Amino acid sequence: MNQTNRWLLGARPRTLPAAIAPVLVAVAIAFPTFNFINALLSLVVGLSLQIAVNYANDYSDGIKGTDEDRIGPVRLVASGLATAAEVKQAALIAFTIGAVAGLYLSIRTSYWLIAIGAAAIIAAWRYTGGKNPYGYRGLGEIYVFIFFGLVATLGTFYGQTGEISVEAIFAAISNGAVACALLAVNNIRDIEGDTKVGKKTLAVRLGDIRARRFYMFLIFVAIFTAFTVSVISALAVIPAIGLLKQIQFSKGKELIAVLGATGRFQLILGGLISIGTLVNI
Repeated sequence: MNQTNRWLLGARPRTLPAAIAPVLVAVAIAFPTFNFINALLSLVVGLSLQIAVNYANDYSDGIKGTDEDRIGPVRLVASGLATAAEVKQAALIAFTIGAVAGLYLSIRTSYWLIAIGAAAIIAAWRYTGGKNPYGYRGLGEIYVFIFFGLVATLGTFYGQTGEISVEAIFAAISNGAVACALLAVNNIRDIEGDTKVGKKTLAVRLGDIRARRFYMFLIFVAIFTAFTVSVISALAVIPAIGLLKQIQFSKGKELIAVLGATGRFQLILGGLISIGTLVNI
């Protein structure tokens, strides 16, 4: 495997819609107010932090030995494709890119974003890093909802308009719910392995059946809150039906496909919100 492919795998591209959709939606809601530089900076921040947290998780889980029985996508450290030091460096580079872009965005908009960005970076590292990672205690969904839903969407919207709107808040909840669904799929897939190593994710705590129901609930919340922003978002029910069928019957490695489908669903839902907002439907 060449250098590019291994780092692309480590970045986990199936999770990147969680960083793209909030920017897409927030910019559409803010239109016709549009600031290209601020939108680009928001996108760089979101993608950098998503990639950084993926590498950081790879590193932290790798050195703890909790990835040895994984059935999910390839992990760099556990598979031996990269050393722990290399993956840690990749995470730090991604964090730095996000921090620099976020700092510039803060200078252009509000210095309050510096504090929010710092909190996002600390929370990203503490998800699986450190002596008492909160991701091992079933609290990962809270981080994802706050930072990849509320902060990502509302931060982008604020960068465009200098204010917060009710529409943007509902859109942020929708994005946060789907982002949590992405994490839920990962954790459902890894229930058996995580249980063995004492990693008590929310899926482990809920158990397989209830964790799958929780995923369904998140998809429902995402569509409902999106509908309050734009009625055309109701069309997302069509791909959602397929998702709900998949989450009920998929096992083991089959859930990797559900992860990808959930990412595509987030882009579809984000696209519908954006289109509906722009044409006022």
